[in-house]
Amino acid sequence: MRPAKLALDLPVLLPDALDGRDRCVERLSDTLREANGLDEVHVVAAADGHPARLCLHYDPAATSLTRIRTLAERSGATITDRYRHLLWTVTGISHVRRARTVAETLRRATGVIEADVTPGLVRLEFDSTLTDIEALRGQLSDLDVQLADRARATTDDDPGHDEHGDHDHRHGRRELWFAIAASTVWLAGFLLEHLTDVGDDALTALFAIAGVLGGWFAVREAATAVRNGRFEIDFLMLVAAAGAASIGRWEEGALLLALFSLGHALEGVALGRARAAIAALAELTPSTAIVRRLGAEHTVAVDDLQLGDLVVVRPHARIPADGFVVAGTSSVDQSALTGESIPVDKQPVADVERAAAAPDDVTAASRLYSGTMNGSGPLDLQVTRRAADSTLAKLATLVRDAETQGSPTQRFTDRFERVFVPFVLATVVAVLFAGRALGSSWTDALYRSMAVLVAAGPCALAIATPSAVLAAVARAGQLGVLVKGGGPLEHLGTLRAVAFDKTGTLTEGRPRLVDVVAAAGIDPERLLAVAVAVESHSDHPLAAAVRRDGGARLGGIPLPRVERVVSITGRGVTGVVDGAPATVGSVALLDAQGHLDADIARTASQLQADGRTIIVVAHGSRTLGVLGLMDTPRDDAAASVAALAGVGIHRTVMLSGDHQRVADSIARCVGIDEAWGDLMPEDKVTAITRLREEEGKVAMVGDGVNDAPALAHATVGIAMGAAGSDIALETADIALMGDDLSRLATVVGLSRRASRIIRQNLVLSVGMVAFLVPATIAGAVGIGPAVVLHEGSTLIVVANALRLLAFRPPASPLSPRRSPRA
Repeated sequence: MRPAKLALDLPVLLPDALDGRDRCVERLSDTLREANGLDEVHVVAAADGHPARLCLHYDPAATSLTRIRTLAERSGATITDRYRHLLWTVTGISHVRRARTVAETLRRATGVIEADVTPGLVRLEFDSTLTDIEALRGQLSDLDVQLADRARATTDDDPGHDEHGDHDHRHGRRELWFAIAASTVWLAGFLLEHLTDVGDDALTALFAIAGVLGGWFAVREAATAVRNGRFEIDFLMLVAAAGAASIGRWEEGALLLALFSLGHALEGVALGRARAAIAALAELTPSTAIVRRLGAEHTVAVDDLQLGDLVVVRPHARIPADGFVVAGTSSVDQSALTGESIPVDKQPVADVERAAAAPDDVTAASRLYSGTMNGSGPLDLQVTRRAADSTLAKLATLVRDAETQGSPTQRFTDRFERVFVPFVLATVVAVLFAGRALGSSWTDALYRSMAVLVAAGPCALAIATPSAVLAAVARAGQLGVLVKGGGPLEHLGTLRAVAFDKTGTLTEGRPRLVDVVAAAGIDPERLLAVAVAVESHSDHPLAAAVRRDGGARLGGIPLPRVERVVSITGRGVTGVVDGAPATVGSVALLDAQGHLDADIARTASQLQADGRTIIVVAHGSRTLGVLGLMDTPRDDAAASVAALAGVGIHRTVMLSGDHQRVADSIARCVGIDEAWGDLMPEDKVTAITRLREEEGKVAMVGDGVNDAPALAHATVGIAMGAAGSDIALETADIALMGDDLSRLATVVGLSRRASRIIRQNLVLSVGMVAFLVPATIAGAVGIGPAVVLHEGSTLIVVANALRLLAFRPPASPLSPRRSPRA
């Protein structure tokens, strides 16, 4: 008996799995492979509007479809119940070094499989048979980290942003005030020492107070890290300050802690700007909505909106939910979500019942998104997504999740620090004893070793990459682009080749009538009238294009009467027009009927060479002429492709399932370097693999649905028009929220800028250490200057990264359209 197949949607089997690459998918596949009668288990990427699926090949003689389905569903439920995911908004983690300490502690906790922490966010995967949510809360509480509000064990959890922001803002202010107080007290002591005859005991007391104020928060961080077997930068600074005090250099020890705390506080304030830009996404949706029920209007909480509710959107008010327009016309500012700078005209759907049954098929001209701003016209909106499932909510969650995704450079620097800090401690001990062996006093040797300790502290290195990634992700979100973490950001910033899907990406995604060539002596209007009349009885996509565009050219001219229409699959349509037989179809069909004369054949051949799809029209005994149809390039395609060259992309390739001549024609129109036609879906994956071998890295741009397999195999998968498309948001590494190809050059430019800033930060941070360590070993630089240079480099690195928040995309060469395409 032949093997049978069963494909099951992954979101049904594993609701918490992010995509087909999630660890839980591997666990489920491994479990099912052990079942009797199952021959193969593999993941089928999302495509054709379907989510990713788990495909099961089984032997019907050994097992049954029902048994396999039940096993898969039960196994999925067991894995989902056992392996849980959390994304918590928290307070008490205000800077990157603190986040790393918390992450290391959580990873060592029983039952925790993975922990990623960034200031304000904790993402966890844990085994619920070994631990539970309350135990994890306790772990965080022991680290003085609290949830901003109650949290749920889901990947899209979004506990209270306001409380989180207020708490960490207050904590940051306390750190800043302590740092300012420490600096003020130190400055007072310094002035008294040099301008008055105050006693040494009073000066020592002032510097000691400055040191306590400056080291107040560092002591807690250092103690937590040491308990977990890690020696962090805070510990190094405390040891250096204590060493300076032990040899009577109270002034320099206090200066170290005062400037360290000041730099630390300013770093937190600066990074708070980037986090605030990200958090602002979640604040766009209003808290209440006006709902019309039983003829009356009621104000309800947005969270209480139900599918099918009719919401009244007042002029100049934020739209409270995802849905479609039932009544009214207006212009909607979608810039917060899609980055479009010009408001988009909205109009009601033609069929409310059909739109409600298939909301994903509603055209952009009638779709509304939560958090966008209505213009001057009132609108009636029918809700198609609950508040937690809105495009804006998903975007905010994905952007926050992206904060916790480290980049390759960041992972490297983290590994480097684990080795570097113990090396620094060993170097300090070596300098201490080497100095004594070379004849220096214990006091001088200890002072020099403490100066080395300050110089070698990798503060700037620790913050160099995460600060740039955080700022770039935040800025991309403001521009209507979702970047899923530092990995895609860095890869896109260094690759030089981009592959495009053709249909719907470089082209409009629907054929248009572009050529009407009448035969000698034939009125073009007669040619069009016969073609439109006959094609009005066909549901083929080419027929729809002839009806739409041909009818528009004819204006209000009456169409002839058509009878006895017959569709010839794959070849055309025949019928009787005004009593005479008519044929509208392919060259082969007309040739078989004897209607293809030499002139028409030459015209058809020439149009085909230009990439047209040909329809020949005959009526009675005459051939009336030829129609040329083409999936026309987007208005902004050529300019967008040209803009890529300006941001460093040296090779562009178009992948298409169309005939090679059609692909070549489109490529010439939009300026693509290479066109690869006649490709099946699996061939596109092979093409991406080939490009990766040739170029090392390649980005693939598509719609995120039909192109999902190719997107998954590219170094960076980029989906466009992702607003409202869950599959596009889930499958792509980068998602352009709007249906605007010009955003591609924007995100590439932002990634290039981020990569440059990361390199600049690394050079500055490593260069400062490389300069200071030899200088302090040689005795050319003491603790005071080392502190100033050390903390100064940290602040410069953060300020350099924050420049990304002011990134401005290059001016578009095209005027933006006011109305979206239908």
